[in-house]
Amino acid sequence: MSKYKHLIIAILALIGLHSSLMAANDKPAYKAGEYGLTEDQYAVFPLPLGYYEKKLTPEGNVDVGATLAYRATQQDGFNIVATIIFVCAIVHTFLAGFFLRMAHHHQEKHEERIKAEGRTACAKPQEDAKDDVSFRAHLFHFLGEVEAIFGIWVAALVIAMYYFFGIQEGGFLGIADGYQQIKLYFAKDVNFVEPVFVVIIMAISATRPVVRFAEKIIGSVARMFGGGPAAWWLSVMTIAPILGSFITEPAAMTISAMLLSKWFYDKKPPAGFAYATLGLLFVNISVGGTLTHFAAPPVLMIAQKWNFGLGFMFMNFGLKAILGIIIANILYFFAFKKHFAALEGDTEGENRRQLWAEREDPIPFMVTFTHLAFLGWTVLSAHYPPLFIAGFMFFIGFTQATGHHQNDVSMKSPLLVGFFLSGLVIHGKCQAWWIEPLITSIDNQYILMIGSTVLTAFNDNAAITYLASQAPGLSITAKYAIVAGAVTGGGLTVIANAPNPAGQSILGKHFEGGVAPLKLMTAALVPTVIMGACFMLIPTSGMVNDPLDKRKAHDEHVEDAHAGSPKKEIQESHTH
Repeated sequence: MSKYKHLIIAILALIGLHSSLMAANDKPAYKAGEYGLTEDQYAVFPLPLGYYEKKLTPEGNVDVGATLAYRATQQDGFNIVATIIFVCAIVHTFLAGFFLRMAHHHQEKHEERIKAEGRTACAKPQEDAKDDVSFRAHLFHFLGEVEAIFGIWVAALVIAMYYFFGIQEGGFLGIADGYQQIKLYFAKDVNFVEPVFVVIIMAISATRPVVRFAEKIIGSVARMFGGGPAAWWLSVMTIAPILGSFITEPAAMTISAMLLSKWFYDKKPPAGFAYATLGLLFVNISVGGTLTHFAAPPVLMIAQKWNFGLGFMFMNFGLKAILGIIIANILYFFAFKKHFAALEGDTEGENRRQLWAEREDPIPFMVTFTHLAFLGWTVLSAHYPPLFIAGFMFFIGFTQATGHHQNDVSMKSPLLVGFFLSGLVIHGKCQAWWIEPLITSIDNQYILMIGSTVLTAFNDNAAITYLASQAPGLSITAKYAIVAGAVTGGGLTVIANAPNPAGQSILGKHFEGGVAPLKLMTAALVPTVIMGACFMLIPTSGMVNDPLDKRKAHDEHVEDAHAGSPKKEIQESHTH
């Protein structure tokens, strides 16, 4: 090894020098305004959508097959490789249960082995000794963590980036070029604001004062209907999703999952009922954030560009979402009504000794108010990481100072969810080449809505609406159908909507072997159909009248007013 030491050091120094020289000259590969970009893109990949040539049929329509075949071969095939890696990540999510079972199997064998060989903590002479750890069991458990899967496959994507934009062009020394492109992509082109925001909003929402406050609000409604598991189930599934339009969907998901865990899942409902509730929750949260224009990620992506303001969202989406939530909840309530009686009689949790984290001690008003203030600050500064991260630092200090009223601030689940969303964002930007032509080639609004719903199941719904917003000349019927499909399909899979991993992270422990993706999708199908019908079959003015036209008309009116103002006339007379 020693004879290669100097060679290795020289190579690393050369790569480091090359990288540092390139870092001093970070210029965008594509400038804002080029190829329809609204901001600079620094990495040479993925190609901007405006870069591709249009492939049309003899009739002048978009030739989807020819378009996809042409785009797949660009940049020496990087597009198709990136999509294959993305598909592998999706398939991996369906195999998560298998890896968890393998982890349990290896852990059991490991425990038997260390017991026989005297390598348990009890057999060691140290007072604070620990059992030997099974690396294989932990590896399989990591591979079975749904929240980690997309992050795991980012490693494969990075290798592909190194090859296509480094090694392929410059051989071994091209690694420095590949690193430079990867650095630019991760540091400048990919937006990690939403994953970081979700981590912090999840951590604050799961704290004892916030959960107890939400429990009081929802509990007051539940007590009006008897206060049993059925009343709690119906209250949580109805009120919390709508609350998401004001405190953001990730916060609503966290609170809903915490309350359902305590009042429903801890009572061990049948597996079918457990999956039905999870699927319904995911769908309700996805559409429940549409009462406003800032709470649901897929709406946030297009609200400003398409002028989908507060009034527009409430009248054209919010009211329909409320109706859909009520219909779906009532349907599921009566479908599983017989199981609530069994949950009423389950006293196992009531007979065991209460845990410290479950204590019912009153929380001072100012402690709760301060938590809600920090929650509000995080929502208000959602687009400015320095502000909400600084707020979170102060929040951590406050929880330490009021520790006897708090439970430990758990960061494991929020960080796993943030890891999941970061991986999804990294992969998602490399999938625009095939998603955009599929969306923009469909004219029928109902087919477009269904297509948007299906695509959402295999990609984050915010990515679907964002990519649609990059396509010029979309009609209001197309815009409406895309948003309706994106929020409707947000409950079909764990990757369909940003808050879903938060719910699965909290409730996954109640499902043996983890949440099975196919069972989740099956459970969410009925409410998905109900929500889609409400959005598409109930006519409203926003389905045909584009609010962007009103903004353009207003801007033209303002310009005309300025043109004919006395100040303008005086300036013109002086000029003459």
